[in-house]
Amino acid sequence: MRKARRMRHTCWPSLWAATLLVILLAGSVSAADPRLGNIVPQGGQRGTAVVVHFHGARIGQDPLEIVRYEPGIEVTELKSIDANHAQAKLSIGADCRIGIHPLRVRTATGLTRIRTFHVGTLPVIAEQEPNSDFSHPQAIAMDVTVEGVVKTEDVDYFVIQAKKGQRITAQLDGLRLGRTFFDPYLAILNPQRFELATSDDTALLAQDPIVSILAPDEGQYILCVRESAFGGSDACSYRLHVGRFPRPLALLPAGGRPGETLEVTWLGDVAGPVREQITVSTDPGQQFGLFRQDNQGIAPSPNVFRIGNLANIMEVEPNDAAKGATLVNLQAAPESGGVGGVALNGIIDQPGDTDHFRLRMKKGQVLDLNVYARRLRSPLDPVLQIRRAKDNKTLGGNDDTGGKPDSYLRFTAPDQGEYLLQIHDHLHAGGSNYTYRVEVTPPTPRIELQIAERQRWVATKLELPRGNRTAFMVQAARRDFGGPLEVRLENLPSGVTLETVTMPANRGTVPVVLAATADAPLAASLPALVAHPVEEGKTVASLFSQRTWLVKGRNNIEVWSHYADRAAIAVTNRVPFTLSFVQPKVPLVRGGSMQLKVVAERTDDFQEPIAVRMLYNPPGISSSRSISIGKGKTEASIPLTARGNAPTGPWDICIEGQANVQGRVLVATPLGKLDIQPPYVTFAFPKSTVEMGQTVDYPVGVTINTPFEGSTTVTLQGLPAGVTAEPLTMTAKTKELNFKIQTSVKAPPGMHKTLLCRFSILQDGEPIAHTLGSGQLRIDKPLEEKSGKRKGESK
Repeated sequence: MRKARRMRHTCWPSLWAATLLVILLAGSVSAADPRLGNIVPQGGQRGTAVVVHFHGARIGQDPLEIVRYEPGIEVTELKSIDANHAQAKLSIGADCRIGIHPLRVRTATGLTRIRTFHVGTLPVIAEQEPNSDFSHPQAIAMDVTVEGVVKTEDVDYFVIQAKKGQRITAQLDGLRLGRTFFDPYLAILNPQRFELATSDDTALLAQDPIVSILAPDEGQYILCVRESAFGGSDACSYRLHVGRFPRPLALLPAGGRPGETLEVTWLGDVAGPVREQITVSTDPGQQFGLFRQDNQGIAPSPNVFRIGNLANIMEVEPNDAAKGATLVNLQAAPESGGVGGVALNGIIDQPGDTDHFRLRMKKGQVLDLNVYARRLRSPLDPVLQIRRAKDNKTLGGNDDTGGKPDSYLRFTAPDQGEYLLQIHDHLHAGGSNYTYRVEVTPPTPRIELQIAERQRWVATKLELPRGNRTAFMVQAARRDFGGPLEVRLENLPSGVTLETVTMPANRGTVPVVLAATADAPLAASLPALVAHPVEEGKTVASLFSQRTWLVKGRNNIEVWSHYADRAAIAVTNRVPFTLSFVQPKVPLVRGGSMQLKVVAERTDDFQEPIAVRMLYNPPGISSSRSISIGKGKTEASIPLTARGNAPTGPWDICIEGQANVQGRVLVATPLGKLDIQPPYVTFAFPKSTVEMGQTVDYPVGVTINTPFEGSTTVTLQGLPAGVTAEPLTMTAKTKELNFKIQTSVKAPPGMHKTLLCRFSILQDGEPIAHTLGSGQLRIDKPLEEKSGKRKGESK
């Protein structure tokens, strides 16, 4: 089968008066930060109960819950086997959704990241070694799922019995189990060792293979499973589905309106295409899967089907040239499928094929043209073009968007008339399953939300100790609208409150702090993260997505990920410290610096260092990320500096603290304010020249921007070696600082542009540190006297 690009799985960053108060925590902590390495087995048959083992660091220390994102799987038993091993009995409902289910393990001290559990319809059996000899394969029945492992240079063989003409389909879940970069290979052979079907990658299953044949004779058939390059490891586990079930590779059309009945065509099955009447789910979600089922079984995984209020328009062949283009009237009323949105559906059914649609549009009409192909798991790599029909002039086009193969274009009609939409494969390939869906819609305002990663390529998990706080950054992308936003989390655990601020119209991030009461129940929830415009009466759709990187390729390219539509929060055991910081009474000025004091309150038995850092830096602000509150200490200061162009105004900030409490523990301070202001003083630096060994006046003009009380000492810094200047005193009435610069005979000649002035103004008992520059000084070599001696040298 034709190789497909890697595809992703879409299950889809005071309250201050002086020092902020903290709560003294009591109690001991036995563990923290559980890590879920793998699940064994990684799936089960619906309508059965299965014992599942969860392995990973600290998984077995007080396991409390298996967190599920949807119904269908019940946990009837959960117990610890040892510190790094928990066991659960899962009861899989007879109506549980087939496919991939995200799970997390919650312990008393933390929450794991997502791993996936796979639900199927077939009985599950285990691979039995030895089965690496073609002449001694493992015998299995038809219509089963085999759980196995491909170790280094391992080849697994299985033998089945089939009747002539019977459909034999084998589908393997390998990469999509999300354990490692496993590139599986699958083949069906006859007893004479001739390959009847082989598969490495498929578009439908990302890197995982499918093979399907109609048995040419009655008898035995051998299935071969291996890593494509004869590699493998203990992590290369698989679920091999073998049976008579149908396995279409595509669906047309691949979308419909909620609740409507329409005819779809299943494509790519070895038994041929099949038409079927379906009723579209009323589920409002944009991504939905349809399963092909007949009297021989049901496909182990779905074909992607999109649900939305768009009228389907099917291509009408022949449309490979402009004169045969399928007409689409986009000037019609929304209720007739016009400007309210349509979906253009078709197939690039042979190499070199190009499909055309004729769009009838009004002058100035704006439309989003969004091609779905790879996102439908089609092998098509679409290229989209728009031409004016009357003169065939190209007006726009697109190949890939956002690093992904599907195409997108926003098009504005320059005149009333007809425009040709053209679509073809990037490599001019084609085939019976090269389907596409072009969703044509007016621009629709929306908000796209994410939780910023604390560590690159690692999804942020929210673990909140009792009587403490945790913090994170929310990122919001506004599409086709502007304005300030309010962010909130719905369905928080009992005893948990949220602290955040309005996200201004010119910002795309906002800090959020969660706080748990000292008696908050140990529990987890999957809250919806939403954002709403502040403007009264304005409604905009809000979409949240959190990516969990499951498998990365070379150069950390995304190969397989899980996308969740809800956040995950767990209230955990108390930890032995809390954090606060001292609210600055003075601003941080442009070009200035500040020491932000962080305070830890510890229990008596906890003395470990606590690493502290800013949750985020406001624009133009830098902070050290290597500051720790030392062992047994209670305070440390984080140096902050402001660039000369830092945006002025108040910023809501937060400090995170991390310590080792038999595992990583992360807490946060409450939100507070950092005020960024222009410097209180502006200096005008001269351009001066002096000979080596001489003294020169260096008058710096002073402009007071913000009056201040008292006086301050100003030092001239950045002077080259062998050059000095005595500090001067400045008050709010000073107009000029005339430094006396003294150079030695060894001062380096040349132009020096590093001069600057440093001083601090005391206000409300706190310093406002300024560093202002830059000035320049040219040092010249002296003219030689007739005697050959330098000026200033003794005879």
